[in-house]
Amino acid sequence: MQKVLSLLVVLALATGVAPPTSVAPRIPDTPAGHALVGWLQAFDSGDRATFLAFLKSRYPSAINRLDDDWQFRQMTGGFVVRAIVTSAPTQVVATVEDLLNEQFATMTVLTQSKAPYVIERIDLRAIATPAELAPPPMSQSELIAALGSKLDSETAADRFSGAVLVARDGQPVFARAYGLADREHNVPNALETRFRMGSMNKMFTAVSILQLAKAGKINLDAPLGTYLTDYPNKDVAAQVTIAELLDHTGGTGDIFGPDFDAHRLELRTLQDYEKRYGSRALAFTPGSKWEYSNYGFVLLGLVIEKVSGQTYYDYVREHIYAPAGMTSTASEPENEAVPGRSTGYMLDPNGKLVPNTETLPYRGTSAGGGYTTVGDLLKFANALQQNELLDARYTQLLTTGKVDTPAGGRYAYGFEDQQFNGLRCFGHGGGAPGMNGDLEICPADGYVVAVLANMDPPAATRIANFLTARLPAR
Repeated sequence: MQKVLSLLVVLALATGVAPPTSVAPRIPDTPAGHALVGWLQAFDSGDRATFLAFLKSRYPSAINRLDDDWQFRQMTGGFVVRAIVTSAPTQVVATVEDLLNEQFATMTVLTQSKAPYVIERIDLRAIATPAELAPPPMSQSELIAALGSKLDSETAADRFSGAVLVARDGQPVFARAYGLADREHNVPNALETRFRMGSMNKMFTAVSILQLAKAGKINLDAPLGTYLTDYPNKDVAAQVTIAELLDHTGGTGDIFGPDFDAHRLELRTLQDYEKRYGSRALAFTPGSKWEYSNYGFVLLGLVIEKVSGQTYYDYVREHIYAPAGMTSTASEPENEAVPGRSTGYMLDPNGKLVPNTETLPYRGTSAGGGYTTVGDLLKFANALQQNELLDARYTQLLTTGKVDTPAGGRYAYGFEDQQFNGLRCFGHGGGAPGMNGDLEICPADGYVVAVLANMDPPAATRIANFLTARLPAR
């Protein structure tokens, strides 16, 4: 899930605890500086009425985005300025950090040139953690203790409910579950609880494609139409390559939005998605830029079916879940009872946690969905690193970054390739209303981090990034 909020152009939310700073930066005594301070005070207040009053007086063009902005306030807890990057009378650029997630961003505030200096625009763009503000690595014992305290406080504040597993050299060093899998019946989460995983499923789709490429059945540089010969839009079929679908540079657009919401229960097979979206034109010239595309991974699922002669679900069960020993991972339809599957809980507009039932698709797809456990994610990570799913060459091809993303990392083939405080990790996150998860595989120091939550993002991402930011080196 990589949702663009009205105040944030960001494709990932990293998380943790804000590091201390010794000297607060001096905010410029300019119209833009005053606007920055005023917006931060209103936003950080945590009072919706205060924030609305500020928007009415200083930023009226943003009033229609109030609901989204206030949801964003709940996710971040507000912001603190860490540095001033540039300053002019009507524009200031600052480095800011959110108060809950240890996520840094560049914040640009632009005002009109004349009094009362109404705000014209505020942009927040996620950036990698500045080296001078990164938390120091901890020993393993220190990290486990800090993680336990972090999870206790997040659970008590109702910001986390799920399961966390940390392993080193293939063996768990921390594994605990928190919160409730079913709030109505007071059923606690357990390590065996199955959580919806959202876009984490893209990892399985990408492994499947590379397995078929290794077998000589798919050419990664071939256009989509080589395999989907009857694809409705001939430009898409002729121009977009399999590799461009894998790294989100194909220009195939997304599927989520009002149209999906209106038809989500009618979309039962991958072919249903193709019928609904297959005539759509390219969003941009393939290969010209990176833009996250769930639909691109739906198309990859169709390619898997065409080439293998199996359904997508049968292929991943036989070629990924079974060899890895993942006995609790699948994508059964949402209307089927699945033992041990948690209920997802999302915040409604009034800030109340409610089941996410009315937002769920009929079934997960090759772009995301289905359910898994933290234990199965560790089995997948171990099988991948031990070259049990692909050989070493194809595993490297799969997980090595190909293209820069706006949030500062690199995207590989269905995997994100990132640096956390100088430590390379690869994996993928997933999220939607009432679900969030993250898997990070950090080969240099042998750690694997798996976090799953039955709450809105960034419940799991916050914990995963707290860990990866502090992992000890060998």
